[in-house]
Amino acid sequence: MALQCRLSGATFQSLKLATIPISSSSSRFIFRTLPKTLNLALFSRHSAPKAPPFSVLIRNLSAPAVAAAPASETSDIKVVKPQWNAAIDFKWIRDNKEAVAVNIKNRNSNANLELVLQLYDKMLNLQKRSQLIFADRLQEVERLRGERNNVANKMKGKLEPSERQKLIEEGKDLKEALTTLEEDLVKLRDELQIEAQCIPNLTHPDVPIGWEDSSKLRNMVGSPRKFDFPVKDHLQIGKELDLFDFDAAAEVSGSKFYYLKNEAVMLEMALVNWTLTEVMKRGFTPLTTPEIVRSSVVEKCGFQPRGENTQVYSIEDSDQCLIGTAEIPVGGIHMDSIVAESALPLKYVAFSHCFRTEAGAAGTATRQEESDMYHEELIKIEEDLFSSLGLHFKILDMATGDLGAPAYRKFDVEAWMPGLERYGEISSASNCTDYQSRRLGIRYRPSESPSTTSKKGKTNLAATKFVHTLNATACAIPRMLVCLLENFQQEDGSVIIPHPLRPFMGG
Repeated sequence: MALQCRLSGATFQSLKLATIPISSSSSRFIFRTLPKTLNLALFSRHSAPKAPPFSVLIRNLSAPAVAAAPASETSDIKVVKPQWNAAIDFKWIRDNKEAVAVNIKNRNSNANLELVLQLYDKMLNLQKRSQLIFADRLQEVERLRGERNNVANKMKGKLEPSERQKLIEEGKDLKEALTTLEEDLVKLRDELQIEAQCIPNLTHPDVPIGWEDSSKLRNMVGSPRKFDFPVKDHLQIGKELDLFDFDAAAEVSGSKFYYLKNEAVMLEMALVNWTLTEVMKRGFTPLTTPEIVRSSVVEKCGFQPRGENTQVYSIEDSDQCLIGTAEIPVGGIHMDSIVAESALPLKYVAFSHCFRTEAGAAGTATRQEESDMYHEELIKIEEDLFSSLGLHFKILDMATGDLGAPAYRKFDVEAWMPGLERYGEISSASNCTDYQSRRLGIRYRPSESPSTTSKKGKTNLAATKFVHTLNATACAIPRMLVCLLENFQQEDGSVIIPHPLRPFMGG
């Protein structure tokens, strides 16, 4: 996962995080999704862009995490209290509702924009009403206090009981009226947060509109290997070479789980160590991550830990979940913090398991284009890795219907699987702009010279900005095992290991 720092307006910093899952997340492969992952992450800085039509919404839909108050109750209606609050620019959404509505439709999101706008207007009216009541009551109290003072002066400090009681009653009325309005406001804000957090990130203007079959071919690398003997799939190869044990795993864990055996174990370790070594050459700091995180962190990264279609394992009677990707704990490293501009860029490559409930579906810069630049960097790393192994693959610019809520743009890498006679996804790289960082509260403070006021001599620090987050899979191990076994099989039943991996398999 890659985190990049940036916001609307002035200079930004970026934090990039990238992931490398080991096991497959797609039902198109026989391996069940309990992957190990390597994640690439980096922070860098850049300045405010000349925003394309949809770029502003990205900056306004999410915000730094804010601690949530205890559940509140207004009248007899119980309100679900969000675990955290995103700093969402509701005014911007209202002022750009047409663009937001089109984006929700294009991404096939179930976000209810009309309800969000209704709740926002209702909240504004209630705030205005609260302010008016407070101003009127305060004016009345001040008038009574003035009268009391006059009376007190006349009576040499003594106040008539009726006057005293009148002031007491006015104070009680003011407190009760404001308490009721404040409770209503809390309820409205909670409802508004819950609904608005469903609105997806905006979309890069070049992303094709439609479902997966509308995705655009970005690049084609290499060509399929031509075999002069009958091609086997990875299951047959694995059985003949005693590389997998699905039967024992099915008894122990369930269908589609597996044991790796013999050279397959060495190959898995080789892929991990080779990937780490190659990515570390590019300046990434290696990490292993916690595999249990708070559900609020999962939500802030844009996943639904307790939704109907969740792929997240939630731990019963707790607020914790098993991670489905290293993107989540890597994103949490700098949660609710301000990163020094001088420390950027920061890069991480994280290795972890990826638990999913089922084999699922599948420097200094000065311009906003830096976010896109880092996206290009991540996909280039993936392309270099897969090319060095001699794989034939294509890179797709995925259509709107295939984007998750946080993604502004996503590139998928699909490699040719000769035994399966089709392409299969082996990696992806996503730019999430500041959708996640506004929820995680990851910001940076520009290192521009602070200004000093002329009156009191106080130093005004530059305003903090949100980072941008990006993520990429460097090596999904089970899928890579499929690619390597099927593409490098030999007529005698053996499998040739690509040269880059040989040093990591004892030669």
